[in-house]
Amino acid sequence: MSASINASELLQQHFGFSQFRPGQQQTIEHLLTGRSAAAIFPTGSGKSLCYQLPAMVLPHLTLVISPLLALMQDQLAFLHNKGIAAASIDSTQNFEQAKQVMQQVRAGQIKVLMISVERLKNERFRQFISQVPISLLVVDEAHCISEWGHNFRPDYLKLPHYCQSLNIPQVLLLTATATPAVIEDMAAKFQIAPECITTTGFYRSNLDLSVVAVSPQQRSDYLARYLDKARGQAAIVYVTQQQTAEQVAGQLQQQGHQVSAYHAGMDSDRRQQIQQQFMAGQLHCIVATIAFGMGIDKADIRHVLHYDLPKSVENYSQEIGRAGRDGNLSHCVVLANLSNRAVLENFIFGDTPEPASIRHVLDDIAQAGSQWELMDRQLSSASNIRPLPLRTLLVYLEMAGLIEAKYSYFAEVKFKLLVTEEQLINRFSGERQGFVTALLQACQKARIWWQVDFDALYQVYGSERSRALAALDYFAELGLIELQTKQMTEVYGVAQPLPALQPLLEQLSQQFADKERSEVARIDNLLGLLQTPDCVSHALASYFGDHAAPTACGHCSACRGRAVSLPEPPPLAIADDSQLSAWLAPLKQALQEQQLAYSPRLGARYLSALPSPWLTKLKASKMIGYGQQAQQPFLALEQALYKLT
Repeated sequence: MSASINASELLQQHFGFSQFRPGQQQTIEHLLTGRSAAAIFPTGSGKSLCYQLPAMVLPHLTLVISPLLALMQDQLAFLHNKGIAAASIDSTQNFEQAKQVMQQVRAGQIKVLMISVERLKNERFRQFISQVPISLLVVDEAHCISEWGHNFRPDYLKLPHYCQSLNIPQVLLLTATATPAVIEDMAAKFQIAPECITTTGFYRSNLDLSVVAVSPQQRSDYLARYLDKARGQAAIVYVTQQQTAEQVAGQLQQQGHQVSAYHAGMDSDRRQQIQQQFMAGQLHCIVATIAFGMGIDKADIRHVLHYDLPKSVENYSQEIGRAGRDGNLSHCVVLANLSNRAVLENFIFGDTPEPASIRHVLDDIAQAGSQWELMDRQLSSASNIRPLPLRTLLVYLEMAGLIEAKYSYFAEVKFKLLVTEEQLINRFSGERQGFVTALLQACQKARIWWQVDFDALYQVYGSERSRALAALDYFAELGLIELQTKQMTEVYGVAQPLPALQPLLEQLSQQFADKERSEVARIDNLLGLLQTPDCVSHALASYFGDHAAPTACGHCSACRGRAVSLPEPPPLAIADDSQLSAWLAPLKQALQEQQLAYSPRLGARYLSALPSPWLTKLKASKMIGYGQQAQQPFLALEQALYKLT
């Protein structure tokens, strides 16, 4: 029987669908014939089915890398509803819950396991999953693999290495937002043949796209009037900042709308409650930052409005893609002006490491010898590089050949006996009993917790750390001990002899400057799209390499003769030198007390209310100058501070 017949039968039998959506069958057939594949479908077009159906046929586990807990939970609920054995290992689970899932996976009772990419950095998890046969690795939101994707996540770059080390024969890459360059990049990393890349196009005939020029002062009234006409229909309003979400939601509540704010600053229980109310139709409108939407599979969202500018064309495409998944007419409106352009750009500048910070990391490596150990949080704090750009820097250093990731381990591994020492030893015989005895003897014993000294174990028994960890995991699974691990430490090999560090510093600084320019260009691309004199739908599809979309869709503001041209707002004057100096004084004093160096860029971040490890350490947000120039273009502000030095 052919793969296509099998696939069609499975589709009807297990999922209750009579036919595939565009692109699904081709992708599934590539997988069922033993090849790796990539599927680039618009949001809401059924990408998940491309792994869910093959997972039922493939002999071993399907391992899914998913970027957000909400995505995992929604997909797990769907799989369970279809009778497919699926589970996740995630941060919400306690030890017993995670242990139960691992036992089910080890016993072959789970067909689909969902994890975050960070889970693969966990030494204990890698030890466990390396013993499990895996048929397929699925990478959801696969554009995160590419440095040129809009949501590049450095840990995704390690997935090809993990795939190889775990002997996974096939890969499926899934994304809704990838330009041709990003598709080529991510496919090359997994050696996916061009004929196994399926792109279905980005044009959505049921989405009415409007761009309306509205001043910042007029937005709230425009939004209220719009939602008055749309009462009772599901709507999402996207904003850039958490405080804006609260303000706008509060105004709409006063006007009688069933609405709530939603952002990452809320606790997870509250966010989950809001999401459930929205899904159930108890809330008609959500005012949200981009924290809301990933994995939201509500078919009847009729309106998506952007109160602030989206961050990029990719973000815009993702966010409007949540509307009209039932195929019915839905409206997407951008309330456009250039007032928050500086805020969008400033987020970019806030992430770029300074040369002095990069130099700190290089010097740390140089002093380490042939092996360098680091803890992310400590290095971030010491170097004043935020965690995500620090991960990016480490990837750049690997690509430059200075370091090579070896392994990671927990600096502290401790356990509590749930049986007596004698009972634990007597469960084993022969060499294993000797090993368990040596393991316990190599521990530092407190009143309750035992801490493993791996060096002592190696010296006395010659046993490697990996065997000890595997044994402790096994004891924990059997309920013989309670195991705790802390302080993830990453170990890198260092190139010997060291190359000259100054040219490398200049190269790395240039790479970050190029990335900075690339991110700013995304905002320019977005503004070009919003102000296109021609069809907005066509311009959007073309950005993603879809040239089959109609040149005039007839359902966008440009096609209706209402293309916009956004006027530049009058420039805000930067505060005078004496005022800037007064605002900076408490920061400089605190830095001096902590023996930390001031720089104009750090000062600009402080005045712009942009996060930084040193600013957090100094509690700078409580200082009088914090955020006083948040509406200023960052580069202009930084230049003004250079003149003060």
